[in-house]
Amino acid sequence: MKRLAILGSTGSIGTHTLDVVASHPDQFEVTALAAGNNVELLQEQVRRFRPRFVAVAGEAAARALARRLGSDGVEVGWGTDGVCCAGADTGADMVVSAIVGGAGLVPTMAALRAGKGLALANKETLVMAGELVTGEARARGIRILPVDSEHSAIFQCLENQHTNKVLRLVLTASGGPFRTLPREAFSAITPEDALRHPTWAMGKKITIDSATLVNKGLEVIEAQWLFGMPVDRVDVIVHPQSVIHSMVEYVDGSVLAQLGVPDMRLPIQYALTYPERRACPAARLSLEAVGGLTFEAVDRRKFPCLDLAYEAARGGGSWPAVLNAANEVAVRWFLERRVGFDEIPTIIRKALDANPHLAIRSVEDVLEVDRKVRESLERGK
Repeated sequence: MKRLAILGSTGSIGTHTLDVVASHPDQFEVTALAAGNNVELLQEQVRRFRPRFVAVAGEAAARALARRLGSDGVEVGWGTDGVCCAGADTGADMVVSAIVGGAGLVPTMAALRAGKGLALANKETLVMAGELVTGEARARGIRILPVDSEHSAIFQCLENQHTNKVLRLVLTASGGPFRTLPREAFSAITPEDALRHPTWAMGKKITIDSATLVNKGLEVIEAQWLFGMPVDRVDVIVHPQSVIHSMVEYVDGSVLAQLGVPDMRLPIQYALTYPERRACPAARLSLEAVGGLTFEAVDRRKFPCLDLAYEAARGGGSWPAVLNAANEVAVRWFLERRVGFDEIPTIIRKALDANPHLAIRSVEDVLEVDRKVRESLERGK
């Protein structure tokens, strides 16, 4: 039985992970859960999956959860230390890193340093500190198993193949809710509009990222580190049906693709059970029902965030962390209706221009860049 610690258990990936666990009760045991401040849902998860330790973001939420749990014998922690403890110190064999945004970096590194297996759904960890994270994993002999559907697809298509035989990686994008909307209409987009993703059910932040296509840019950087592939050999193509999750083109012209229904339980389960495959609670793919698969180039004038991500990746050093911090701030402001949808790429552009390229030698360097970018943007606003 594999023992799991799930960081970000009340989010979209976390709840889907627990669906997979519930479908295979003889295969998995949950040792720890960590979440934000959704005490009510976390309480339900604790009652059902009986972890030994839980952690939440804030001290007040920790006290509220402890009162709710009463004498259940579950230890409750809080803050960064509590989340790190959930992954590193609770006897887990594997940590599912599904915390949204840059907040996932420190707990993910703590899990690696503790020698835990890692199923990674937090792409920002590799965007911000890819060299540090992958270096830590190599030093400890840990294979990072991707949970993102796109990177899981590439991982499956690359299995037992050498990357020197690969011409390029091709990430597919649904195109989001505004694929056919004229650029002139972007200034009128509301948060409600942007949160209506055409094919995937996800959390708010990643849904907005998918609408701007910055999510694909983050995935390009993630693929660079996961698969040791230069960013200029990682391409993005729009595939509205979200059936092909990504592709690998080999030097001989062969293209391998991984297909499936757009359900995150598929890549999550593959990461949890790798190298085995088991029956999954997700629906089966019916190509007859799909009818047809289409592809188109990304309209880079409408979605400039993608090229901003490529620019940050080519620059390396601190720039991917700048990109990530600026995007997180811009998305939050948009959801709070402080800026328009069309202002998100402008905010990222200004942050990249305002922050010099710096070498990154430690996690502390990354966190300092992240802090300075956020503070600078807030002062400017």
